[in-house]
Amino acid sequence: MWQRLSFRTQLFLPLGLSFLAALAMGGVLLQTFATGQLADENEPGLRSTRTVAGALNNTLSASNDPQKTLDAFVHSLGTSSDIQFRSVEAGPAPVPKDSLRGLHSVPQWFVDLIAIPDMDAASPIIIDGRRVGDLVFLPDLSADLFEKWIGFLALTSLIAVLMVLTGTIAYLFAGSALRPLQNLGAGLTRIRRGDYVTPIPVAGPPEIRQSCEEANALATTLARLSRDNRDLLHRLVSLQDDERRDLARELHDELGPLLFSIRAGATALIETAPPSGNLGNATQEVMRSVEALQQTNRRILDRLRPLYIEELGLESSVQTLLQNFRRQAPHIALTATLDPDLNEIDGPLAQTVYRVIQEALTNVLRHAGASHAHVQATIADSALTIEIADDGGGFPADNIFGRGLTGMHERVRALSGSLSLLRADERTYVRCRLPVETRRDAQT
Repeated sequence: MWQRLSFRTQLFLPLGLSFLAALAMGGVLLQTFATGQLADENEPGLRSTRTVAGALNNTLSASNDPQKTLDAFVHSLGTSSDIQFRSVEAGPAPVPKDSLRGLHSVPQWFVDLIAIPDMDAASPIIIDGRRVGDLVFLPDLSADLFEKWIGFLALTSLIAVLMVLTGTIAYLFAGSALRPLQNLGAGLTRIRRGDYVTPIPVAGPPEIRQSCEEANALATTLARLSRDNRDLLHRLVSLQDDERRDLARELHDELGPLLFSIRAGATALIETAPPSGNLGNATQEVMRSVEALQQTNRRILDRLRPLYIEELGLESSVQTLLQNFRRQAPHIALTATLDPDLNEIDGPLAQTVYRVIQEALTNVLRHAGASHAHVQATIADSALTIEIADDGGGFPADNIFGRGLTGMHERVRALSGSLSLLRADERTYVRCRLPVETRRDAQT
């Protein structure tokens, strides 16, 4: 749970809890020491009450009219004195805390928080051996409590100021430390996605600055390795194309004339053979075999090297590829959306586009068991996007890229593109994205 919290939360939560603990501790200390302070501050008044009571009893015992003397003494006390006379008929003295209710300057919860000490200093007053009342000490604690309230407010204000000041410093520190870390994290994410060009800003404490510098050095190394890898893949693809071209030339120049020669000999035999007989039937079988071999040879030549891309253009070559697919698989409804600007593409990029579509359609024909397929090739924002979708059974989870698509993936990587195979909405998608520069863009 703690690890899921953000850095600022992990920093501010202990600070806030420590300040709250300090505030609670201050309240406990205030309650503990306030009681003793109130008792010490009112101890002289308690002693004075006992002394006055003793002197009054002596005066009353020596007076000719003790009641009149007592009345005169009570009248002299007034209502503002802390020492008051309470007759027996008036009942017991009030509890000191009850006399503090209704103070406007001090909240009642604070009054209830303070433990008021017991100030029971009731000294009996005796006239003719009979207790007529008590001399009690009723101090006014409002000033003392107000003083304690002001001290509590000062302590709370100090803790609040310290909390705000410490929180501000911690927030600024967290921001200065988190910003470089966030930049470092964003930079590592870019590196993971293949962006080695955008550098990571070097800032923050020395430890973070060193990490940023190391990450930038890693990006530089990965950029060099990626560039070398693309160059190797490009040379590998070029070698494969050269081999395909040489093999296609050999098949065309060597096997083609041989098949034509066999076909011509079979034709001559048919013309010279009698109308009836086994020779005519055998010659017809030879002719059918030669025609099948010639068609197979043409399909192999088309797969090895589509020689007509330079002559017809990429868009027309892909249309021809789609027509051949419809003839080979009439049970699959094939639709297409091709950008007319495909004819502006040539060279290795045109061959890669053709090969990706060719390999994807071959997989649809051989493995998908689909009833409908769609080919889309569009150019937008200096990128060529190819998508081949079918409603077949999909691909095994442990075998996404076969040998053919692996070769296409290498071709695409050599051109700094991306190739992906995914399954969604009961359809299989082969998606390819390639950076493109048409002849029209190159001229402008």
